[in-house]
Amino acid sequence: MAKLYYKFGAMGSSKTAQALMTKFNYEEKSKRVWLIKPSTDNRDYCVDGNGKTVGVVRSRIGLLSEAEIISSEDNIRAIFIKRNLDANIDVIICDECQFLSEKQVEDLKNICDELDVPVLCFGLRVDFQTKMFPGSKRLFEIADSISEIKSICRCGRKATVNARFDDDGNIITEGDQICIGGNDRYEGMCYKCYRALYKERLGF
Repeated sequence: MAKLYYKFGAMGSSKTAQALMTKFNYEEKSKRVWLIKPSTDNRDYCVDGNGKTVGVVRSRIGLLSEAEIISSEDNIRAIFIKRNLDANIDVIICDECQFLSEKQVEDLKNICDELDVPVLCFGLRVDFQTKMFPGSKRLFEIADSISEIKSICRCGRKATVNARFDDDGNIITEGDQICIGGNDRYEGMCYKCYRALYKERLGF
């Protein structure tokens, strides 16, 4: 029976690189991969030979691949069934899965259970205020397999928090949950270092 896998980590833990390496491993075994990413992650796009805008999944170490863009209103199960008519998809890989809606996570789970196609989701667990994204929360609730992609804080402890910084390098303590950015905006940190910067920012 196919499973829904959730692989989470802090910023800088090479989640996207692992997603793309997993895609390569499947394709090396002649398996057909449907790579998707939520439209919320609007950093990388390109135009294909037919003039259609397509998504790009790109890692910090230079790996990249085209991916289908999933909007917040899309029914992933319905799209998959349509794509599968021609492609005979063997596995689904989703990058930045924290931006999926709860319903879309349920769509992926239903694909596993009803259509027997494995799904691997890669993404964050919590936002810059250490609160779960809706997609991450639902994955913790219904994924068949949950594993952490570990990385370290600057102090050497395990990074668990995604600290957000402004243009002057000051930690940001409030704001919208979603603010797309990379190393210029976020840093994976341990909770102790995060709290120290947080308290310093608020003048505690």
